[in-house]
Amino acid sequence: MVRIRTKSAHDLALALRSAYWTLHRQTDASLQAHGVTASQFVLLTLLSDQPAVTQRELVDLASSDPNTVRAMLVALQGKGLVSRQRHPTDGRAWQVSLTEQGRNLLPSLWRLTDPVRDRLLTEFDDDERRTLERLLVRTAAVMSHDGKGASSSSRRGPAHRSAAAGAELKDL
Repeated sequence: MVRIRTKSAHDLALALRSAYWTLHRQTDASLQAHGVTASQFVLLTLLSDQPAVTQRELVDLASSDPNTVRAMLVALQGKGLVSRQRHPTDGRAWQVSLTEQGRNLLPSLWRLTDPVRDRLLTEFDDDERRTLERLLVRTAAVMSHDGKGASSSSRRGPAHRSAAAGAELKDL
């Protein structure tokens, strides 16, 4: 069965893309002075929640793909913000954690990005924020499956957590 793309579905996809990239670019601009990107900020934030995770777990938490996360981790490691070491029991896996330097920098990065989140908070009331978050989480969950009940292989992480957007949208 061939589905005809509806204008409303296309418009929704474009609106989601526009909102994400606008938020992403503004967060990038806020962090530029520290040489950290919005996507790297997401990884640092996720790593701050636990002592260490495998690189694969981080891929899932960030709802990203292994190659992108690896490239970001290599860059963050080069800046001394994360540590990557072989996993103690699985020689194939990398264990990733924040360094002391990364942990010390994170509060400054949060302060730099506060104005971006503040703009969102002033634009929506509490009910609208909860509704928007619920709809975005639902969208991520729906889109993480192939339509036949199977998870997409490269995005099988917990989409319901909205982790990739979480650092940029925290406290919504």
